[in-house]
Amino acid sequence: MVGVVVPGRHATHLCYDALYALQHRGQESAGMASAHDGQITVVKDNGLVSHVFTDATLRALVGSEAIGHTRYSTSGSANWTAAQPVFRSTPESMFALGHNGNLTNTHHLADVAGIQVTSMLSDSDLVAELVARSVSRGSSVEAALVEVLADVEGAYSMVVLDQSGTIYAVRDPHGFRPLCLGRFGSPEEPAGWMVASETPALDVVGASFVREVEPGEMVVLTPEGVRTRRIVAPELTTQGLCIFEFVYFARPDAYLMNRQVHSTRRRMGEFLASQSEVGADVVMGVPDSGIPAAEGFAKASGIPFGYGLVKNRYIGRTFISPDQNTRAASVRRKLNPLREAIEGQRLVVVDDSIVRGTTTRALVRMLKDAGALEVHLRISSPPFQWPCFFGIDTPTRDDLLAAHHTVSEMNEFIGSDSLEFLTLENLRRAVGVVDECCDACLTGRYPAPVPVEISAGARW
Repeated sequence: MVGVVVPGRHATHLCYDALYALQHRGQESAGMASAHDGQITVVKDNGLVSHVFTDATLRALVGSEAIGHTRYSTSGSANWTAAQPVFRSTPESMFALGHNGNLTNTHHLADVAGIQVTSMLSDSDLVAELVARSVSRGSSVEAALVEVLADVEGAYSMVVLDQSGTIYAVRDPHGFRPLCLGRFGSPEEPAGWMVASETPALDVVGASFVREVEPGEMVVLTPEGVRTRRIVAPELTTQGLCIFEFVYFARPDAYLMNRQVHSTRRRMGEFLASQSEVGADVVMGVPDSGIPAAEGFAKASGIPFGYGLVKNRYIGRTFISPDQNTRAASVRRKLNPLREAIEGQRLVVVDDSIVRGTTTRALVRMLKDAGALEVHLRISSPPFQWPCFFGIDTPTRDDLLAAHHTVSEMNEFIGSDSLEFLTLENLRRAVGVVDECCDACLTGRYPAPVPVEISAGARW
């Protein structure tokens, strides 16, 4: 998710490059909206950024203000109708909205407003509709956003573009999903402003990182500059960034909470190696997020680091594929073993997580078929035991292997020779937090109410 305001320049090519840097956050669809002469133009479609946009479509998106989005569905449909930004037009105004996260009280909001909930209605569509209704009653887009978001629960980092070219960037009171502010030009003479989900999107277009948007804060970008306002009082907010941003979601070159993700992943591997010894010939990581942790494991254990898997760069991330059949089939399309590096070797294989277990099972089978003598799995996060309601597509405990099986049973199911997870204490030490991150998927401690019945032990 990205928003760009660059007076006197075309924003869409910058927005395109920034979205390219954020492609890892969603591969189902991509879209952009630009403002020009009091009108908003939206282009979006299923597929990757490079498939959706051409030189011709970028030329059509004129204007010095634009927002963009890449989608990973956690609620609503995964088809074209759910691609973002979503657009609304009223006699009073028009706007486009992009959303990263997942709302937890969608049905309640829809019931109160008299809106029918269907599989085609995403939570982002619902927010856009509620904002449009408020605008129709006389509110400005900014005031309507503040009004609607006061009743919204769950995770949201949003960008909204109105027909005047103003961009509103807002983050939920827990800060579940990342959002940062950047600047073009110098602090003394800014040449434009930008918001993005991760700092690499700033880097690729030559913007400088200013700071992270605070939980419960709205940042308003205009050609004249930047202003901020609180939509939630600071004492009612918490720092609850999803800890899986460090484990998996974010790019390794991203900075979150003033920490570089790559360094935290290396420390995860170092702590994982310190938990127990294993006899092996080589340590290898599962590309991409498992590699820094494997480097750290090798450094701490003294076992040589090596590459044993080649990643097809044209295959998306299996964790965020929209269905289980796609995830399972993606493993062999995505990864291919280096037989000469694997055959006859005892391997320590470091991966970031085990969620459903099917892709890990296929990976172990592939390595043993390539001649590995032993495969010792080391996971740089604790067991994923609880569903996430704040932006990861794991809606029920039935989907989670660790929710109903011991580590020994998981090891047997996967077919590895041994299996060990990083402890929660060591994960927090690696990231450098105590309670500042949401780890509900690992602990069952939810920082906000969730709208379903779940097993005893979950709490908030």
